[in-house]
Amino acid sequence: MRNGRHRMIKRIAGFTLVELLVVLSILALLLSLAVPRYFSGVQRAKEQALKQQLVTTRKALDEFFSDQGQYPDTLQELVDKHYLDKLPWDAIVENNDTWIVTPPELPLVGGVYTLHSSAAGQATDGSLYTDW
Repeated sequence: MRNGRHRMIKRIAGFTLVELLVVLSILALLLSLAVPRYFSGVQRAKEQALKQQLVTTRKALDEFFSDQGQYPDTLQELVDKHYLDKLPWDAIVENNDTWIVTPPELPLVGGVYTLHSSAAGQATDGSLYTDW
């Protein structure tokens, strides 16, 4: 009787290959549902960060113009004169020196009237990053 019990315990102690495959397929199904949501959430967060950088930098450009009577020659001038803490970061391109800078029209003076992202492609709302 003791031998029979020992065999029974030994048999119950592990998982079968079928059980492991079922668990792995359930995990794969759950991951296939969660991963796309995760990456779309990351993309939306990057887009929000870019929008916020553009708003903050354009506000700093307006303040600079209001104080100095002209627009800055470079974005670095905004940092040097403490209108911004650091150069704006483009979260889509993941760089801070690839901005498309638009100078002001005459008779206004300066080198930076506004800026746009140099990111190629469309946002999740269908608009182009360069149009923001």
